[in-house]
Amino acid sequence: MGKVLENQKSCLIVGAGDDTGSALARAFAREGYCVCVTRRPRHGAKLVDLVASIEAEGGNARAFPSDARDEKSVQELVRRIEEEVGPLEVAVFNIGANVRFGITETTERVYRKVWEMGAYAGFLMGREVASVMLPRKRGTILFTGATASMRGASGFSAFAGAKFALRALAQSMARELGPENIHVAHVVIDGAIDSNFIRENMPDVDRARQEDRILSPDEIAANYVWLHRQKPNAWTHELDLRPWKEKW
Repeated sequence: MGKVLENQKSCLIVGAGDDTGSALARAFAREGYCVCVTRRPRHGAKLVDLVASIEAEGGNARAFPSDARDEKSVQELVRRIEEEVGPLEVAVFNIGANVRFGITETTERVYRKVWEMGAYAGFLMGREVASVMLPRKRGTILFTGATASMRGASGFSAFAGAKFALRALAQSMARELGPENIHVAHVVIDGAIDSNFIRENMPDVDRARQEDRILSPDEIAANYVWLHRQKPNAWTHELDLRPWKEKW
């Protein structure tokens, strides 16, 4: 269940997966936040393991399995964090939804599900956390983007459509919420991440890691923490992160 501390501030990670999401959770836990991690209920056991690993390092975390595409679930998630943990100071939307299909093979179901995960869920999180941050006039909302946020590549119509929409959401929110002292930023992750998928599918992953040719989840997370620490007189809205050898 995690420790409930008096005057504890909280951080929400939506999409607390095995790699980047977990690194984000650990990074903000080291900053002293009670990190509230969520992903779909079928992955609830992995959330429990993540919480246990954070607590083993001396941090504080809570697991909240939920469906980020469901409005009532997101509303209940934010309500519980505010009531059971502490005021939300940071919220990170980190759902990927990366799929590749040719346009004629992209079904209605695929396109809709990718949009729900990559764009609609971001709107739900953004709206609900903004609703509790606005009265306090403080907070940070961070969205994870991708190369597809900037350009649509062959076979990525669904993914690019969702990521373009998420980027537009982040821009609109930044312009609306910035004057209320709420920092909204969008992070473009441009390149392969040192993840389970890459480790299983990149034959030279060890060499790529040694040569800094793939993104480290811990380094990504460090940049999110840096964004949160920024002073309002020098806020970054969009940050792009890529390995030094990545073409762009």
